Amino acid sequence: MKTYKKTKEALSSLTPEQFRVTQNSGTERPFANEFWDHKEPGLYVDIVSGEPLFTSLDKFDSGCGWPSFTTPVDAGNVVENRDLSHGMIRTEVRSAHGDSHLGHVFPDGPRDAGGLRYCINSAALRFIRVDELEAEGYGDYAKLFSKEGARA
Repeated sequence: MKTYKKTKEALSSLTPEQFRVTQNSGTERPFANEFWDHKEPGLYVDIVSGEPLFTSLDKFDSGCGWPSFTTPVDAGNVVENRDLSHGMIRTEVRSAHGDSHLGHVFPDGPRDAGGLRYCINSAALRFIRVDELEAEGYGDYAKLFSKEGARA
């Protein structure tokens, strides 16, 4: 089984924006980030630890300007914390193994998909295309994208 963790090497390879977002709980600008309108099929993993977080199968256009997902691909890789910053009560989303700040989850997602909207910073994510899953060590997730494994 693959091990996911935060390493000094991973942190040193982050861009300043990736570091600000993941390590200092920053937020990137809406509509000006890499994955807000990205539509290619694949897996989104934590930029720091590599742990699988979301798939394109659960991505939707929420109109907010950040990548939005209805559910994590593996709930064990996502931690939710109460966030009282900026004079609001929100639920922060962090990666379980990398402890990266990912974004927030809100209860205004598509009702037919559970009603949640995981609003995630692109700077916290690395995208792996379906045809690269095996080579990148995520072959177990390829079945999600096959007709037999696709979610109804």
